[in-house]
Amino acid sequence: MGRSVAALVARMGHLLAPLEVDRDPARFFLGVYLRTTVAVGAAIDAGGFEDPAWVEEWDVDFAGLYLDALTAHRRDPASPPRPWRLAFGARPDLPPEAHVLLGMNAHINFDLPQSLVRVIPPADFDDPATLDRRRRDHERIDRVLASRVAAEDGELHRAGGRRTRLDRVLAPVNRTASQMFLRESRRKVWANAAQLDAARRRGSEAYARRVADLEAASAARVDDLLRPGPVLVRLAAHGFGVALR
Repeated sequence: MGRSVAALVARMGHLLAPLEVDRDPARFFLGVYLRTTVAVGAAIDAGGFEDPAWVEEWDVDFAGLYLDALTAHRRDPASPPRPWRLAFGARPDLPPEAHVLLGMNAHINFDLPQSLVRVIPPADFDDPATLDRRRRDHERIDRVLASRVAAEDGELHRAGGRRTRLDRVLAPVNRTASQMFLRESRRKVWANAAQLDAARRRGSEAYARRVADLEAASAARVDDLLRPGPVLVRLAAHGFGVALR
């Protein structure tokens, strides 16, 4: 594991410890994220990416957006962007899976396009060969995420996730649905990153407006995530990601 990812894992562990002590529901998403980051680090070490140095830089930058929001929330709950305020401020009695979905919404739909344009400069967006290499490595992350779905389902169950008989019957369907909507959302993320790149070329005000659009769209997803019913199957059918118009 590279030093940067190792330092990131250490930071995550440092932030997770007080959440566990306080029984803060934010521990569910951070626990999932920490284990996934370890898996990404292992994939980097195993040669699973075309440009491992870039993937490591991106992984650290991307995670930093969430960890900074979490740190800000612990100081002042009103300070993070709205998708994170909704995630951190969700009812504590929601099942762990719901807290994880809310965190995924804020981090994938809102943070990830911003991180991509931070680590892909305009010149790389203009270079088809470089951009294709970045896109392929972006898609390879899906394999890591897909490999974690079953294990994380078990971790959340042990952490207190509530399973009805129907939930147990639907477990294989839900795992497949999770893999489907993760792929779908990351495709939209890639398109949204292109929109943000176009906006930044028009200047800081244009970029800020597009980020505000992304923030509003990501916040609007929360109501659907909390609607009763088989949410993972619904997301697989209708989509998890948001799209900038």
